[in-house]
Amino acid sequence: MLDCCEPLESVKKNGITFSKVACLAQCAGASVQAFRASESSLDMFRSFVEMCVASDDHHLIVSYDRRIFKQTGTGHFSPVGGYHRERDLALILDVARFKYPPHWIPLPLLWEAMNSIDEVTGKSRGFMMIFKRSKAPCYLFTLSCKDEHWRAICKYVLVEVPQLLRSQVFDNPEQVICTILGSLPAAIASFVKWVVEVRPAVDGPLQKIDKDENQRLLYKSEVLQQLRETKVSRLIANINASYCGRTSANENLEDMAWQACCQGAAAFTGINCLSNIKCIKKEANVATKGEMERAVVFSNRVLLNGCEQVVDALVPKLPSSTSTTDICECSSVEDSFYPSTRDLLAILLIALPASTWEELSNDYVHQEICQMISIEDLPTELQLEVEHVFEQLVLLKGSCAE
Repeated sequence: MLDCCEPLESVKKNGITFSKVACLAQCAGASVQAFRASESSLDMFRSFVEMCVASDDHHLIVSYDRRIFKQTGTGHFSPVGGYHRERDLALILDVARFKYPPHWIPLPLLWEAMNSIDEVTGKSRGFMMIFKRSKAPCYLFTLSCKDEHWRAICKYVLVEVPQLLRSQVFDNPEQVICTILGSLPAAIASFVKWVVEVRPAVDGPLQKIDKDENQRLLYKSEVLQQLRETKVSRLIANINASYCGRTSANENLEDMAWQACCQGAAAFTGINCLSNIKCIKKEANVATKGEMERAVVFSNRVLLNGCEQVVDALVPKLPSSTSTTDICECSSVEDSFYPSTRDLLAILLIALPASTWEELSNDYVHQEICQMISIEDLPTELQLEVEHVFEQLVLLKGSCAE
């Protein structure tokens, strides 16, 4: 679960930066409010401490320099577990209990330790408030930092696209979208990823899916259908029918499900998904029509480092109301309903910061684009999906700057 914003092997060797921890929490389903000490104040920090220690579901993580406390080590992360108002002391629940059990620190001294500069990023450390989302995350898309080109893609999306829009004059929205699509980096599909639900098949392959799985899959199929009904998605499809295709050039649904099962098998075994693992495909089964209510189930028998597992990948079925004319003809399984490159591009364009489009010099085009990518009139489910990707973009912008 923690191997999404930075490879775990890299974290073990080099540690992890403030913004990457915030990104990690967000990717794991938490809501995050992160503040660098240089951009806040001691009084502001104190108010967050008081609020969090009085709450059952809001938690505070501090990033600080141990040397200020005359402790061994340098940069460190730990949660705050209590506050003594009369003495202005914070209780640090040090995660390295073998070195330092929970201890009280004067809040001004803790602030000084947070206001220190991280030599890796050149920026101050800080604090972040983390709390549970009002609704359990059930997302179709996520941004990924696993590909080595993610920083360049992030820079393209957040910096170069606005520059591109500023440098040209456009007569209509089609020209804008076409220009952006035409200049996309080749590795864009490695940056915007489709989230596949996997599970260990304890009772053998193609076991029955339960009620919760049914509901999640139905929810995802509805979100995907809502996305395909947006003006942006239809415009992308009209510009180039090839965007209504597979997620990358040499992948089909069975291959993607197989890769998801391999990653799932590694996670269930406790192996780092990015480590040098051997994953050998022995056999795969696909549920036939009528066997599953909401899903096409790909069940793969995986041999992982000598340990054999059966892992299921659950893919939503087509909604019964969906017209076949809206579906990509390239689907490798007749019933399957999974994101294409067209969908990845659509969610990314809708999630871009509003400031991106302010660079358009033609007022008419600017107005049309803003109406096209506005989330105000989107269904609630799709709004949550867009906000999720937008939050990740904001967090990655900080990481990209480092």
